[in-house]
Order: sequence, then structure tokens, then C-alpha cells
Amino acid sequence: MAKVDRRIVKTQESLKKAVIELMAVKNFDDITIQDIADQANVNRGTIYLHYQDKYDLLDKIMETHINELKEMDTWACELEWTDALVPYFEYFEKNYLLFSTMLASKGMPSSFRTRLLASFKEGFRGEIDKESGKNADLNEDVMLQYAGTAYVGVIEWWIKNGMPYPPKVMAKQVGTLLERSL
Repeated sequence: MAKVDRRIVKTQESLKKAVIELMAVKNFDDITIQDIADQANVNRGTIYLHYQDKYDLLDKIMETHINELKEMDTWACELEWTDALVPYFEYFEKNYLLFSTMLASKGMPSSFRTRLLASFKEGFRGEIDKESGKNADLNEDVMLQYAGTAYVGVIEWWIKNGMPYPPKVMAKQVGTLLERSL
């Protein structure tokens, strides 16, 4: 696998950061390529070397974070709910600006929330208790929709309210609720 030039990585990270910062103060539709270039301190042409347009850049931002969360799914499913959720809430806290912009902003396209929900539903698929009988009369697709929507909703609430509880408290609360539901 070819090694990526660190300057390219640095430029792409700068562009992603610029978009997120701009989205925190401006509606995405109102952000121009020039705005992004100015915020990242690059020229317009540099953006087009890396991305087709601002929508491609936004898509890459979403894809990166969804993939990082999915990577956590691979080992988190081996843990108890509370322990498994702590790194997720720490990730949301660490990336507060991104999640507050992508989930809490009214001018933001809903595709991030939709992708996040789909990712969580898929992650919960293997977590449904099928042995104890507590879910015998429930449809899997309804359970996944319920748990995924509740989880995304709690994350949105937590972020919109300035993260009033630390990640470990949120993990314990949400872990308990998900354990009861799934």
C-alpha cells in the first residue's frame, strides 16, 4: 500500500476542520468554496485537487467518522453495555464540534443522522437477546429501529444540552436502557 504524503493528509484535515468550523456558524448551503479556502488558509484550487466540491468534502467527513465508529463496533460488542459505550461517548465528546454541527444544526443535511442511525442499527443487530425469551414477541426490525433511534436521540440531546453529564455517566445510563430494550 502506497504511503500517503503527510502534506496531503494535513491539507485534507485542514479542509475538513474548516468546513466543520464554518458549519457551526453558517448554514451549509450558504458556505462557498471560497469560504472554505479562506478558513483553511489555502487557495480554491487546492480544494479541487482533493474534492469534487463542498458536498464531496462533507461526504468524506461523514464517511470518516462513521467508519471510525464502526471500527469501535468490532471490539465493543465483546464488552458489557456500559463498558462498551464509554469509548463512544468519549468519541462524541472529543468530536463535539462535529457532532453538534452535524446533529444539532437545523441547516444541516439529514444524511449524517441517517447514516449514523443505520450504522448503530447494524451494530445492535447482534446484540438482541434471543435466548432469554424476553423478546420472543418482538420483531427484530422494530427493536433495531427503536434502539437505534433512541440512541441517536440521546446523543443529540446530550450534545444540544452541552454534555451535562460525563461520558461514563452517559454510558452507564444508556447502557442500562439498551440492555433492557435489546
